Amino acid sequence: MEKKQFQAESKRLLEMMVNSIYSHKEIFLRELISNASDAIDKIYYKALTDDTLTFNKDDYYIKVDADKENRTLKITDTGIGMTKEELENNLGIIAKSGSLAFKNENEMKDGQDIIGQFGVGFYSAFMAADTVTVFTKALGSDEAYKWESQGTDGYTIEPHEKADVGTEVILNIKENNEDENYDEFLEEHHLKTIIKKYSDFIRYPIKMDVTESKPKEGSEDEFEQVQEEQTINSMVPIWRKNKNELTDEDYENFYTEKHYGFDKPLKHIHISVDGAVRYNAILFIPEKMPYDYYTKEYEKGLELYSNGVLIMEKCGDLLPDYFSFVKGMVDSEDLSLNISREILQHDRQLKLIAKNIKKKIASQLQSLLKDDREKYEAFYESFGRQLKYGVYSDFGSHKEELQDLLMFYSSKEKKLVTLADYVSRMPEDQKYIYYAAGETHDRIEKLPQTEIVSEKGYEILYFTEDIDEFAIKMVMNYKEKEFKSVSSGDLGIDEEENEDQTSEETDNKELFDYMKNVLSDKVKDVRVSKRLKSHPVCLSADGEVSIEMEKVLNSMPDNQNVKADKILEININHEVFSSLKAAFDTDKEKLNLYTNLLYNQALLIEGLPVIDPVEFTNDICKVMV
Repeated sequence: MEKKQFQAESKRLLEMMVNSIYSHKEIFLRELISNASDAIDKIYYKALTDDTLTFNKDDYYIKVDADKENRTLKITDTGIGMTKEELENNLGIIAKSGSLAFKNENEMKDGQDIIGQFGVGFYSAFMAADTVTVFTKALGSDEAYKWESQGTDGYTIEPHEKADVGTEVILNIKENNEDENYDEFLEEHHLKTIIKKYSDFIRYPIKMDVTESKPKEGSEDEFEQVQEEQTINSMVPIWRKNKNELTDEDYENFYTEKHYGFDKPLKHIHISVDGAVRYNAILFIPEKMPYDYYTKEYEKGLELYSNGVLIMEKCGDLLPDYFSFVKGMVDSEDLSLNISREILQHDRQLKLIAKNIKKKIASQLQSLLKDDREKYEAFYESFGRQLKYGVYSDFGSHKEELQDLLMFYSSKEKKLVTLADYVSRMPEDQKYIYYAAGETHDRIEKLPQTEIVSEKGYEILYFTEDIDEFAIKMVMNYKEKEFKSVSSGDLGIDEEENEDQTSEETDNKELFDYMKNVLSDKVKDVRVSKRLKSHPVCLSADGEVSIEMEKVLNSMPDNQNVKADKILEININHEVFSSLKAAFDTDKEKLNLYTNLLYNQALLIEGLPVIDPVEFTNDICKVMV
């Protein structure tokens, strides 16, 4: 019996594939089952055009048998089988696919597809086996053959006896070593897990002899281990059923079975597209945030299937980062796969699917916001921050699709409101959408800077998350209304001309210049405040960097020591101002003391650290004595 050699390219390809291409050895079973499914499909497609053939689906199945004692794993199918020539072509030349050739020869139309078009998956068997043996008999042939190989050394083909049409693939499982436990591929429970994970939706039954514990006949207390044949896969995926056949409970059960989360999903999205690209998808918007959502360990992505076979557990390319919380799966017949089903080409079809999915998610979130505000707020509590990151990322390129989904706490409504809600309530004379940033709602309400805005009856949005102000800077304006911080230099609030105030500002220029000199580079300027009513002092900011943004940026690991251009504002209608004027005229040392105290007071109001706490406490003591 002559041993034949693989072609040189094929030999190198086999070595590369076994050693590096597949990251999980267990997928060899997925590949062999997919090949078996293909073989049954081929009979089915032939029966469509050959009147002499009948196809009774009940006669076709795939069987997985493990023999621990002999360390063999057998995968049997009742499919079309292979002739000697097909063995040579399909198994002798790596990456030449019999399924692809069959598809081309039979001019299969849309909706008729075969999983294994690339022929490489069979050789993944050598990741777990040191010898692979194939017994096969082709449909319409009286002859059967045995193909055998121990890997890169080559293969043999010889005649063999086989009664039934179909193929048996027998793997001699490798012995365990320090790095790998090959015994698990002979364990019943582990094999069932692999089948359910990767091949649950193969169209034909995948059978195994399963051990069950059952009461002994005539006994209630004694049990015995009994083996019985069971179908492991569910065969009909939920996403291929009509939506009107399915209930909310069906979707929730699917969510639980697939381990997408321990919560109950807020909403499901069932997509069936039959156009430029064909695919089905079931997506879920969770209610609760996974415990590791904002860690490096969290991996976004949807399960990706090709014709019912799991290709990737986490296909990140199907979801934008700002929708990374979405769970679910996509199944398409049109995706191009290269050498391995694990490595997906970033082709046009995938991009089309991703674009469509993005639109569907955004649309469903809009519907949830409109039709079930309570549910949307529960979602936003968990994932609103991610939407804000989406607005901020990529230089604001996604703001148009996300800004209507944003919510912020309202000073008037005392609850979360959308930007559309805010704008719809704006008085005619209000120029800007006002916001205030701080650690909590309570602290923001007490900010001196909010006084004049609140007095005018204008609503203020409270920003309590680090990302809030950065995201809004990217949005810039909403429905032609610009955003304005209550701490910004110009609030755009028209006040009646106050001659006395203007006079005070001019008359006391020397006082403010002196105070600025005392504070040196701590502030950009000292000015009369037009926003303060009852408080003596506050800080505002000139320029793009606000005081809150300064705090956020300087708390990051790569602290760049970013500083806002701070303005110390003095309320000239507060009695403290009289003390400042008196000290300027008679006691410059006291004015220095007052200036530093007011500056540190303004820092504390903003939640900024006092630079020298000891000096600050000493200054307080000086005032008291």
